[in-house]
Amino acid sequence: MFIVSLRYTRPLEEVDALLAQHVEWLRAGHAAGHFLAWGRKIPRDGGILFMRAESRTDAEALAVEDPFVKGGVAEIEVIEFAAGFAGPGLEALLA
Repeated sequence: MFIVSLRYTRPLEEVDALLAQHVEWLRAGHAAGHFLAWGRKIPRDGGILFMRAESRTDAEALAVEDPFVKGGVAEIEVIEFAAGFAGPGLEALLA
């Protein structure tokens, strides 16, 4: 399991210009079984993505395909973790 933390590096106007492509990428990743949950950070200076991948290398390869990253408006940090507990409704984190 991986958490991908995005940090915006450009003004929100530039981020928003790529938002539709970013959401399309997220939905495709979810349909492929990779992305479990995502959302904006508060304050809005980036986002968080819960990802399933076979390895850190695979997770990083997926993450750098984000239109925000490819468009130069965000940078990422990939954090690997082994979920030891997940409450009701979050069972997918343990898979």
